[in-house]
Amino acid sequence: MPLPALPRLGLGCAPLANLYRAITDEQAEATVAAAFDAGRPVTYLDTAPHYGLGRSEERLGRALAGRDRASYVLSTKVGRRLRDLAPGEAPEGQGFTDVPGRARVWDFTADGIRATLEGSLERLGVDAVDIVYLHDVEDHLPEVYATGFAALADLRDQGVVKAIGFGMNVSGVLARLVADLDVDVVLCAGRWTLLERTAYDDLLPVCERRGTKVVVGGVYNSGLLADPRPGAPYDYAAAPQELLDRALAMARVCGEFGVPLRAAALRYPFAHPSVVSALVGAASADEVRDNEAMFGHDIPDAMWHALVGEGLLDPDVPLPLTGGPAAGPGADPAAGA
Repeated sequence: MPLPALPRLGLGCAPLANLYRAITDEQAEATVAAAFDAGRPVTYLDTAPHYGLGRSEERLGRALAGRDRASYVLSTKVGRRLRDLAPGEAPEGQGFTDVPGRARVWDFTADGIRATLEGSLERLGVDAVDIVYLHDVEDHLPEVYATGFAALADLRDQGVVKAIGFGMNVSGVLARLVADLDVDVVLCAGRWTLLERTAYDDLLPVCERRGTKVVVGGVYNSGLLADPRPGAPYDYAAAPQELLDRALAMARVCGEFGVPLRAAALRYPFAHPSVVSALVGAASADEVRDNEAMFGHDIPDAMWHALVGEGLLDPDVPLPLTGGPAAGPGADPAAGA
């Protein structure tokens, strides 16, 4: 099956599972509702069993109940199977708070991958998902090559899922997997942003050559590009001063053109033609609306040239200029997939 057409802006559903801070079931449902009600509907939704030990999938499933299944694209992930806790065993949040009584188990067997997907379908309350990614497998490549990818490819061949790929934040490993395997799409987080070009140098050339589509995550580099200030996070730790200074300088240049840094960060990855969608997490309806507004912000070509002129973007990287691959206001939200 071909990769389904993806809206340019997608909703990352890790925050629905109490990522770093707890939200209520009602807040989670309102977040998803806002995605569907946005001026440019945000109808690509990505989740995973890892997110809150199944809570993201459960909350997303309740929020999707009663909606036309053809009205949205849904992806989840395999590689970590969930099991009930043994007596006396405590759950490991791994960044998620108030988690249910479950544990994660790495499992790349054919039976394990099928069971993981079946568990996701039950929590989501759907008969099928569109895309399944093998999740954070950089330390498990022997198992991926031995059994994991073949098991996922079998599910694609059987029509159980439409498209398969890998999701992680290590672009060099993604590049190797795309070069070696029949991958439809990859989800690359944090490595192709205003502040980092790693994926441009290793992953994106391979994807362009192989025809593999790219979904980008982490466009704000875990927060620095959303709100550059002392102590702001970059790659889940406090940002080094050099990167903070660069982000502040970018914010200054963007501001001279009336463009918020968030809007520039959201638009920039689409400068590369292999990028078809950007996933942005949200934990409230207001955050969804802000993301949609930032994505639709008008950005003059002169701003990108100014960033290059001040040495804030390398002169050899592509720019999302008007009429290029970036989807600006009025563009087809499903184009590019």
